[in-house]
Amino acid sequence: MLKTPPKSSKSKVLQLGRAVEWPKTPEEAQIDCVPNPRTDTNYVVRFAVPEFTSICPVTGQPDFAHLVIDYVPGKWLLESKSLKLYVASFRNHGAFHEDCTVMIGKRIADEIKPKWLRIGGYWYPRGGIPIDVFWQTGKLPKGMWIPDQGVAPYRGRG
Repeated sequence: MLKTPPKSSKSKVLQLGRAVEWPKTPEEAQIDCVPNPRTDTNYVVRFAVPEFTSICPVTGQPDFAHLVIDYVPGKWLLESKSLKLYVASFRNHGAFHEDCTVMIGKRIADEIKPKWLRIGGYWYPRGGIPIDVFWQTGKLPKGMWIPDQGVAPYRGRG
């Protein structure tokens, strides 16, 4: 099993287990990966980010989303502390919903090289219109069970 992260990783020193500064931008954020101990088995990993925040690039007002990231690992697993720091770096990042969702999915896929990855961005209404954004990459291994992302379509509050 490989012990060194892919060449695309910014640093070989994990953020896990030590104090690190919060990244100021998504580009500055480090995404860490760790070796997958079960490369002989296909399985799904899910991360839910129910309180994602970014900034509208036009108005400067905050936008909120519930993100769900599912992937089938290859040689690497996404380390959760680095994901937390990465998504937090969007708090002052100005981008549209579509750009944030796809940017996160592509960055994670580039860093950990999963067999398959999908991200669902369930954005809370802005101007009365909710926006849901979905992106995926890779080929889903045959016979995989992929659960529903579990986020209901927006139907107002009541």
